[in-house]
Parts: sequence; C-alpha cells; structure tokens
Amino acid sequence: MKILNTGGTFNKRYNPLNGQMQVAFDNKAIEKMMEGFIDPVEMAGVIYKDSLEFTSDDRKMLANVIYADEEDVFIIVHGTDTMDVTAGFLDAIFDDRIIILTGAMTPFEIDNTEASVNFGMALGYAKSCKQYGVYICMNGEILPYDKLVKNKSLGKFEIV
Repeated sequence: MKILNTGGTFNKRYNPLNGQMQVAFDNKAIEKMMEGFIDPVEMAGVIYKDSLEFTSDDRKMLANVIYADEEDVFIIVHGTDTMDVTAGFLDAIFDDRIIILTGAMTPFEIDNTEASVNFGMALGYAKSCKQYGVYICMNGEILPYDKLVKNKSLGKFEIV
C-alpha cells in the first residue's frame, strides 16, 4: 500500500505573511496522523495543489506515478472539489488497482477530526478491500467513485 499526497484542503495551513490558507508543500498533516501507526505505510508527496487548480497534466502525472509503482493499493489525499474528476480519470486507466481518494472539507490544521476519520477509514478499507476499483472515502462513506459525489451547495458528500 502507498499513500499519495496531492494537497487539497486536507493539507492547508494558515500563512501569517499573507493571512490566507494555503496548500503546504509538505506531508506534515499525514505524517502527524501516521505517528501512532504500528505498521509503517510508504508515502509520497506528488502535486501539492488545491484541486481546483488541477490540470489534465497533473492527473496524467498522478496516473504515471501509480502506473510505475509495483504497489496495487493506493490512498490518494486529494482536494474535494475535483476529487470525482480525478477518480474518473484514474478509473478509465486502471482496472488492476485499488485506489481510494479521500480528503477533508476542513483543514487538518484547523480541526483534525474530519481529516483523521476520513484518512483512517480509507486506510482500513484499503487493508481489507479485495475488489479492484476507484473509490471515494468521505463523510463516513466509502463507495465506488461514481456513487459518492460532493454536493457543493450543501458542502458535503452524498450517495447518488
């Protein structure tokens, strides 16, 4: 199993120089959660962007990272606004991997509960899942990517 960090709200931190929340160019939020893990899980930072800034080139790069890796189970920490777009892109490419995208609506730095729960659920599911596919893990649900989408007007993920 490998964790790929692409940024998103999950990783945002307050920048006191400009007064804004920004995606950090590091893996500190995930590393903090993983401090207590008994079994180490390999992790790599890949993109470090808000998902609204993702391009097709970013998605291709992410797919290339997955393709080149010998692992067949991946958890991708991703921004929630275009999580479904990336999931669909990856689903069209891979039929021999378990890929779980997760994220947070609130930055880990502000309130670590949601990010930690989503990440923990994704990790547990990744360890027990036997069916290849692309999944989204948000708001207490883990489903195939096309069955769980963000309702932007309500600010939560819903089953479709």
